[in-house]
Amino acid sequence: MSEASVLLAVEHSIARITLNRPEKGNALDQAMADALLDIAIRCASDEAIRCVVLTGAGRMFCAGGDVSVFAANSDNISGFLARLAGTLHLALSQFASMPKPLLTAINGPAAGAGLSLAIAGDLVLAGRSANFVAAYGAIGFTPDGGMTWTLPRLVGLRRAQEILLTNRRVAVEEAAAIGLVTRMVEDDQLIAETDAAAKTLVSGAVAAMGLTRRLLHESMSSDFASQMDREARSIAATGGSSEGREGLAAHLARRKPKVIEG
Repeated sequence: MSEASVLLAVEHSIARITLNRPEKGNALDQAMADALLDIAIRCASDEAIRCVVLTGAGRMFCAGGDVSVFAANSDNISGFLARLAGTLHLALSQFASMPKPLLTAINGPAAGAGLSLAIAGDLVLAGRSANFVAAYGAIGFTPDGGMTWTLPRLVGLRRAQEILLTNRRVAVEEAAAIGLVTRMVEDDQLIAETDAAAKTLVSGAVAAMGLTRRLLHESMSSDFASQMDREARSIAATGGSSEGREGLAAHLARRKPKVIEG
């Protein structure tokens, strides 16, 4: 029996997801998208999981969609792509709305839907060997995975237009400089840096992080006054929560806050 195309390991409240088709550059087929959706739902709904890490096996993070499978389904390519993209989008929606942070560790090139997955993280750590390309235009397709929403919000409309329309490859140094990723790390330090970042997140005020994630997403389609109203309701709620009370008490006592789970 072949090994699963997406792996999940949960330890110390950190869920580690690994795209696991290294012989295919971790390219997405329907089975892999289905597995990613199942895992995303588990991560979003399991209160014992406080932080999620997503990375790839082998030399690539994710090559995007598996074009060999596209070709095999050419007789019904529209229906095939609708199902594949729809499943991926459900997984990304789960990651985006879950009340806990997502950290992506980019261990190599990310293309097409792989780029969408890479930049979905709240923190995006990229190894020096990583690079990024939209890829869709090379085969006459348009982007998916929320790329046309996320990319211009990270790098601005003008850069997003160039990246998507010219299909140029963005080196990791430039990706860090323009805000496509959080920061670049050396390849041999990616695991250690990712582990350190995940441990920092999981030991923090995760409930507040979840609400902050939601506020940031809502801000993209909100006017200033409405967003401040949301912020006022949210800070009032977090201030009265067990997490907020512990954080304030710890600050006044000049000690590290205790982790409040659940």
